Order: sequence, then C-alpha cells, then structure tokens
Amino acid sequence: MSAQIPRTPRVISPTPPPDTSSSGNGRDGYFAPITRSAASKQRDRVASPIDEEQDASGGETSDSSLERRARSRSRSPVLEGSKRRRMSGLAAITPKSGIPSAAAGRPLKKEKEAEAGTVANGKATANGHLSPSSAGSSYWRDFSRSPSPLGLIPIHRHWRSFIHRHEIPRKALHVSIGFFTTWLYVRGVQPTTITPWLLIFGIPIASTDVLRHHSPSFNRIYIRCLGALMRESEVSGYNGVIWYLLGAYLSLTFFPKDIGVMAILLLSWCDTAASTFGRLYGRFTPRLRRGKSLAGSMAAAIVGMGTAGLFWGWVVPTCGSSLQEGFLFTGRLSLPGPVREVLGWDGAKGFIEGGWALGVLGVWSGVVASASEVVDLWGWDDNLTIPVLSGLGLWGFLKVFGT
Repeated sequence: MSAQIPRTPRVISPTPPPDTSSSGNGRDGYFAPITRSAASKQRDRVASPIDEEQDASGGETSDSSLERRARSRSRSPVLEGSKRRRMSGLAAITPKSGIPSAAAGRPLKKEKEAEAGTVANGKATANGHLSPSSAGSSYWRDFSRSPSPLGLIPIHRHWRSFIHRHEIPRKALHVSIGFFTTWLYVRGVQPTTITPWLLIFGIPIASTDVLRHHSPSFNRIYIRCLGALMRESEVSGYNGVIWYLLGAYLSLTFFPKDIGVMAILLLSWCDTAASTFGRLYGRFTPRLRRGKSLAGSMAAAIVGMGTAGLFWGWVVPTCGSSLQEGFLFTGRLSLPGPVREVLGWDGAKGFIEGGWALGVLGVWSGVVASASEVVDLWGWDDNLTIPVLSGLGLWGFLKVFGT
C-alpha cells in the first residue's frame, strides 16, 4: 500500500498586531502588508479588548501593556482585587433579589452591611422590607403591633384585599364581641359571672401563644389554622385576643357595671370604625401620629356617641330598672357642689337630666373613645388600652358630674 502524500503546509505571516487579529480580515490567515500610517490610524480607531477575568490567584492579566493602553481611554475606574469594572451606567443588580439597586455600587463593606440590615453603630437601615422582630425600638414595643408586612402568613397572600388589607374576618370577630356583650347584659348576666370565664379562656390562649414562640413547627400549624384572624406582625408577637380578654377582664372587675359594659362596647365598635375609616380616608386628612389619622379619630368619636345613646338611651330603659343595680349613671348630671356655691346657685340649679344629660354623656363618650384610640402608652396593644382608658374617662366624668 502506497504511503499518502502529506498536504502542503500553510505558510502564514508572523503574528499580526492585536488590533487586526480580531477584525477577521484576510483569507486563510494571510494578512497583507500594512503601512505605518494605516496601522497608527487603526489603533486609534479600534481599542483592543480587555480580559476582565483574572486568574485564580487574583493577579493581573499577562498583557499589562495592552490593558494600560485601553484603560487610558476608559472613564470607568479600575477595581482592585476580585472586583470587576462596571461596563455600563446601569444600576447594579443585587444577587439575592435580582432588583436593580442604587446602593449596589457602594464599597464591598457597605454592601455586606446593607444586606445584613445593619450599619457600624448597630442601628437598622431601611432596605425596603419590614421585619416584625426589629420593628420595636424598646422592650414594650415588642408587645405591641408592628407594621404588618406581606408574606408571613400564607392565607394573606391569597386574600390580600379581603384579609390582609381590610381584615374582614378579624373585624367581624371584633364587632361580634360587642353584640355578644349586649346580649349578656339583656339576659341579666352579672359581671361577676363573666370574669371567671374570661380567665378560663385567657390562660390557655396565652399559654398556647407562648408555646408557639418556642416551637417553630407548632407556630406554622397555628398560623395555618388561625392566620385569617391574625395580623402578620403577630407572627413574632403576641396575639391580640390575649389583650382583648385582659382589657375586658379589667373593665368588668374594677369599674361599675354600666362603665364596664360601655368600655367593652367602645373597644368593639369604635376601634373597628377607626380602623376602617382610617384606612379608607386617612390619606385625605391630617395625620395625628403613626398609623392614626383624623378620619379614623372622627369615626371613633361618632360611633362612641352613638354607642352611648344606644346603651344608656335604649338598651337600659328597655330592660328595666332591675338590671341597673350598680350603675354609676342614673340619668342626671350636675355641677359639683363647690362650683354651685361659688356661682351662688341653690339646690334647684346646676342640674340637667333626661335627654340633655344623655346628650352630654354621649359627647363625652365619643371624646373619650377617640382619645383612647389615638393615645399610645409605651406601645401597649390598643385592645388593652382602649377599654381601660375609656373606663377611666367615663368613671372620672360621672364621679365629678354624676349624682
């Protein structure tokens, strides 16, 4: 068998200049001679590419002369170490979220601190996300409701408007307790009969809440079962039902019968009205404090006046005087004795009764309900502060002007 004749080897010119190697000119690797003036003009017109990648040891590329020549024409700074030069003016993209961030161009140390959510002095920085665990600025703030983010409770993601934004199931439960309290009063149930049941329900609920904070698996089951009645800030906090039961217990235990019932009614209906109208129209009215608007406070005041008129003006007279034992309001208001003496009024002056007395007490009830809804006592939950402060306001008013 005859040996095959090898192909004639191709003869190519010496290594072309870097600026012409990438142009692809010529045929079969052959490049025509180039004059000095043409080569100089081509180098000025086309800059050789730079290999931005560096070797594993972190050193520079081998062709440092080419890099220095191209760098002199670039406006972007040369980054040392393992960083790369940004090739465009677009905002960099954060690696975790994939969202352009203006803070991505800051130094590496600040980038890590921004991702961790802290700075050098230990204070939290705003990164566009809400964290219930870090929402509080003091010990008592941990017990209060923090801003409610979206995504901690699965059902809130599926029912954003019905559950997360408007809190319809939660408000329905809130309002129903007021009607249930009125029904118990009409049935003649005394506060001394109700308070033990509040403890019977409150202790297991509080114990369950403590248990779920020590067991993540149990907390997930708890959230899946009762997530529709929770705010997402309560995932890492305490359930508002605990403070609701505690506020009702204190009101019925330490206040007269009518004051205790009114305190629960104001909590049930005024707080719901303030939350509803505040979310709907709060952006059109002045802001009183964080999370509280004039629209919500006015709604609480109007509902408070209506609640006082409904209870003292219709429910109490309808049920008769047999259930008025232990009442502080007897349908009559008067100025204090020292004030009447200073004014020189005798015993027949300085009194109002009937509709006038009920109207004055109704207006004061609206003021008390609105003020107790707005005030913030060390970050305590308003399910506790509203009935206690409302009861104190009504009790003090009737102690001074009641007869």
